[in-house]
Amino acid sequence: MTASPSTGDGTPLVSRVFLGTLLSLALLIAWDLSSLDLWMAHWFGSAAGFPLEDHWFWRGTLHDDIRWLPWAVELALLAAVARPFGALRRLAVERRAQLGLTTLASLLVVSTLKLHSLTSCPWELHEFGGTVAYVSHWAWGVHDGGSGGCFPGGHASAGFAFLGGFFAFRHTLPRTAQRWLAGALLAGLVLGVAQQVRGAHYMSHTLWTAWLCWASAALADNIVSQMISQRPRPAQAQAPALAIPKP
Repeated sequence: MTASPSTGDGTPLVSRVFLGTLLSLALLIAWDLSSLDLWMAHWFGSAAGFPLEDHWFWRGTLHDDIRWLPWAVELALLAAVARPFGALRRLAVERRAQLGLTTLASLLVVSTLKLHSLTSCPWELHEFGGTVAYVSHWAWGVHDGGSGGCFPGGHASAGFAFLGGFFAFRHTLPRTAQRWLAGALLAGLVLGVAQQVRGAHYMSHTLWTAWLCWASAALADNIVSQMISQRPRPAQAQAPALAIPKP
């Protein structure tokens, strides 16, 4: 079994990932226990609603116009398992499959949770001109009287789902992995903020989407790494013994 990659201070990277996942979960729960969701929603909405809900940029450009983009990228990643291109050529086939399938799994995890969520969007609340009362997404089984299906943030997952690229590349191309990490985080945050501005989501919805995609990718990376480490290695060829001439 090969040794786990290490950070500059010698700490195994897998430990850093595990600790970072737990710490971010703790911070996320702390956010949920605060009242920051409603406080931030009031930045963009009032009793008259959310004036930027149908804005050409926040809805048109950052919502309607890019819905197809993550699926196009996902199809390219799945195709690259068999026919890699660019930096993907330097990944083992298992890592290419990990990247494509992890991205798909992250999208499905978020979509499945939304399908069963009873949480309604901010624009449906009384205080923003709607008809429902605020109910935390932690209140499982409690209907708020709205349409539900608003937790976690599905649109933000179009960016955060590609966090799996960090895990797929970090074993062989750490700089590429860092670029994937930065790009996925930036894309997910921008898309999440766009929905926040429109009144379609709370910030916690975006943060939970990021964590769910990260945790899904970390779990997949651990499974693939275990599979690779347990794979039988080809026996090393032995050098032929030198014939010693008889005296």
